[in-house]
Amino acid sequence: MQRTIKYIIYTFITTVMLTSCGNEVSLQRYYVDNQESKNFITQDLPLSMIEIDKSNFTEEQLEAYASVSKLNFLGYKSNDSNMEAYSSEIEKVKTILKNSKYNDLMEFSDKGNKILVKYVGDDDEADEVIVFGSSKEIGFGIVRILGNNMNPEKMMTLISTMQNSNMETSKFQDIMNFFK
Repeated sequence: MQRTIKYIIYTFITTVMLTSCGNEVSLQRYYVDNQESKNFITQDLPLSMIEIDKSNFTEEQLEAYASVSKLNFLGYKSNDSNMEAYSSEIEKVKTILKNSKYNDLMEFSDKGNKILVKYVGDDDEADEVIVFGSSKEIGFGIVRILGNNMNPEKMMTLISTMQNSNMETSKFQDIMNFFK
């Protein structure tokens, strides 16, 4: 009888632990759930595939660049017929990014485009940096920057530098064509 009660208690505890862990939607889960969905595109890019002119990078920027190993991209294309779905997807992403594990790094708007940069980790080392950009005209994109020993401050300078640097865009052709 005691053995049966023990098994029931262990089963109950295990069930509670497993169901409590699965309630929260993560950004990674959002990627997996939508990678094959209509109006979405995903692409994983090792940093070695991205050809960028690093000749003008500072030592700090080179260090930040070397700490990145790959980029995961998920994009959603909006058009006049799916604005309600677009709004719904934006809200799902914003809800995920409101989780306390995502630390704010930067947020700005430019000509109707909104950019939000967050990171997972602490002030000295980020496990993941997330760049979320949206525009009602074309849709939204999320880039998960993954690597080792990424410093959030250095990553911010790297992101701003990469915006103004010469980058080979042929690797991004599928993504650019998707949003046309």
